[in-house]
Formats: sequence, C-alpha cells, structure tokens
Amino acid sequence: MSNDPIPHESSSLHHLAEKAHRQPKLLTKSEVEELAHFVLKGAEGATEEQKEIAKRALRNPEGIESADITALATQILTRK
Repeated sequence: MSNDPIPHESSSLHHLAEKAHRQPKLLTKSEVEELAHFVLKGAEGATEEQKEIAKRALRNPEGIESADITALATQILTRK
C-alpha cells in the first residue's frame, strides 16, 4: 500500500492547509486554487459560506482575503 496516492495527497493537502492557516497571504495562486477545489469537490460538511468563498477563490485567487483563505484551511483541518 505504500504506492497508494491517497495518503500522500491527503498529507499534502493537510500541510497546505496548515500553511494557509499560519500565513494565508504567502500562498501562491495555484495553492489557493487547490484549497478551493478541495472544498468545492471533496470536502464533506463544507458550509454554504465556505463553498461561496471557494467559488470566489477560483474566480479570483489573487484577490481573496486572508480571512477567507483561513476559512478554507480551517474546513480542511477540522474534517475527520
């Protein structure tokens, strides 16, 4: 099972969410998009507000506010 991509992907996403939570404005455009894609497509239990933030992030990843990036990261960090 060491070749299974899911644990690495999950670990990578978790590290990205931790970085986003600590320093949201240091994320690159692609990192913001990755968080947003996960919240929209893979995050069970994401609130409507979090989904709206994710949609805004995909439309304009460079214009997203720090608090919004933190909200996306929190959704990922608190999932089970």
